[in-house]
Amino acid sequence: MKEKKGFIIAIVALVLIVAGLVAYIVIDKNKDKNEKADVTTEATTEVTTEAKATADEAEEETTEAKKEKNTEKKFACYATIAAENNWQDGDKYVYQFTVDIHNDSDEDISDWEVKISGFDGGEMGDSWNGEYKISSGTLSATAVDYNGTVAAHSTTNLGFQVKFDSSDKAEADKTPVLYVSGEEYKVVKEEPTTQSDDEKKASKKEKKEPESGTPLDNHGKLSIKGTDIVDKNGDPYQLKGVSTHGLAWFPDYINKDAFQTLRDDWGANLIRLAMYTAENGGYCEGGDQAKLKSLVDDGVEYATDLGMYVIIDWHILHDLTPTAHQDEAIAFFDEMSAKYADYDNVLYEICNEPNGSTTWSDVKGYAEEVIPVIRANDKDAIIIVGTPTWSQDVDQAAADPITGEENIAYTTHFYAATHKDNIRSKVKTAHDKGLCVFISEFSICDASGNGGIDYDSADDWFEMINDYNLSYAGWNLSNKDETSSLISSSCDKKSGWTDDELSETGKWLKSQISGE
Repeated sequence: MKEKKGFIIAIVALVLIVAGLVAYIVIDKNKDKNEKADVTTEATTEVTTEAKATADEAEEETTEAKKEKNTEKKFACYATIAAENNWQDGDKYVYQFTVDIHNDSDEDISDWEVKISGFDGGEMGDSWNGEYKISSGTLSATAVDYNGTVAAHSTTNLGFQVKFDSSDKAEADKTPVLYVSGEEYKVVKEEPTTQSDDEKKASKKEKKEPESGTPLDNHGKLSIKGTDIVDKNGDPYQLKGVSTHGLAWFPDYINKDAFQTLRDDWGANLIRLAMYTAENGGYCEGGDQAKLKSLVDDGVEYATDLGMYVIIDWHILHDLTPTAHQDEAIAFFDEMSAKYADYDNVLYEICNEPNGSTTWSDVKGYAEEVIPVIRANDKDAIIIVGTPTWSQDVDQAAADPITGEENIAYTTHFYAATHKDNIRSKVKTAHDKGLCVFISEFSICDASGNGGIDYDSADDWFEMINDYNLSYAGWNLSNKDETSSLISSSCDKKSGWTDDELSETGKWLKSQISGE
């Protein structure tokens, strides 16, 4: 019995030993597996962390790239607005606006929308080239089928009329904001640079002696005495001439033969060089600044060679207020006045036609910043200052003129079929208060530069111009197919025009200048 019992115990012990061995092997294997799993987990974690870091870096690079791309786009795409006309219709005041969408980038843009604040109380009138609505004082304009895409390096134009109960409501600030695919685009300006003293010295042009018998030879450096422009002898002198169209659009008319035709055949003694600042190809918004300055330089040199006077015109229009590009204007006039400081025939027109809600206070403040820059280089050149409402409100300037400066003239612009006794009365007011008024732009059609000619109103204007000895420049030296162009649209010649090659406006202006 004891033997059997001992046998059973031995068997049980053997089973326990075997079970223990099996358990050890299983545990050891599981431990090895877990260790391997831990190593794998650590490796996976390291790989995942690395991949995430790489992905984050890539995303950061992509974001920066997007920012750079958007910055480029924001510099290249923008919208501008201009108030073109206004009139009263019953108990409503109707204002007409145009909006230009500029795409100066290398890519087409589509899915665009323009939003413009400042239309509180406005009611949509006629419109074209877009779909429009006013909500909570904001006007939204979107594309129609044919202008849904604005091609690279092009401009799309929109137009609309808004009716207001009061004329005051139309004067609120109106700033267009362009959206493309829901993203807001804004103009990102580069800081303008001014020349160093060494650069000014290097660029300065030596004074040229005028040809004998030319206007410049006979009359020399001009100045302002009371309401008159006077010559080197102190005698009243009248500048009579022609304004170019935009230099960027009609550069071929900037040539010496053209200017000589105007001098010899017409009797002109003045050329005005109109350099637009904001429109497509304008100096401050996408234009080729080097090319535009080169055209200005060419124009000054041709006029000087011919003994003519020349106006360098900072031609604001769709930018509404001269303060929009004040820094650029300061840099530009600093450069030009330093270059031509010794010239006796260069005049500076520092703001063509302030408009929209721009006040005389705005213009005066701008002028008081720009004039000292010119004076630092050229102490006595004639400087011409624009006035509000497309240079019609010269009476406002007369009520609060720029002080502490000499040789300052103030502009009135007129288009005879639109501007009549009401604007002439402003000139009379300014003249009676002792201001020197300069008609630096005009034509004898309506304010659009087109339409029919009003000879009677034109004659009334010129009676005042000659009575008051006002200097003037007629708009415009081009063959553009519109009434105010001086050359017939069918004539491609850039100089030496016969009377048959002039437009009706050209023939009329030639007879006024020549006195024939």
